[in-house]
Amino acid sequence: MARFGLLVLLAAALGGVVATPIEEEQVLFPGVPDKRWDWSDCGTDSHIVHVKSIQVSPDPPERGQDLTITVEGVADASVEDGAYADVTVKAGVIKLLQKEFDICEEARNANTTIQCPVEKGTHKVVQTVTLPKEIPPAQFKVNIRGFTEDDDDLVCMDLMMDFRIRRGSFLPW
Repeated sequence: MARFGLLVLLAAALGGVVATPIEEEQVLFPGVPDKRWDWSDCGTDSHIVHVKSIQVSPDPPERGQDLTITVEGVADASVEDGAYADVTVKAGVIKLLQKEFDICEEARNANTTIQCPVEKGTHKVVQTVTLPKEIPPAQFKVNIRGFTEDDDDLVCMDLMMDFRIRRGSFLPW
């Protein structure tokens, strides 16, 4: 669906991020020590769009590499021009970005396979973006809250990405 272009926003947001690296390695996902990213659909029944799956390749994402994102979701109603998303990006407790994006415009600019208006039903979007090599070694949390032109709930999604250097690994900077 059109708001899947928001994942492109993630790459763009991380490209402009300047953050202080976290010195101490913490486990981002307890019980899954190698998990470097995750997502959740925080929507309720009142939300129009429900994300069913997100896959990335390579997994985990790599700085300076192409990242192919495959998103599958269901729209309970059509998504029209005027839909927007409030996006917040944090590194730890530090807010790096808080911005409103026009979802349909972002989808057009990213040339996604699905454009507004998006019809009711199941949709799959595959998009490739290049992650900047300048992404700092930090853990990022991205909150996406989407709304219709009439301010009704559209989508709710949280993403987590961990670009910190792992102990025992060598990553040239």
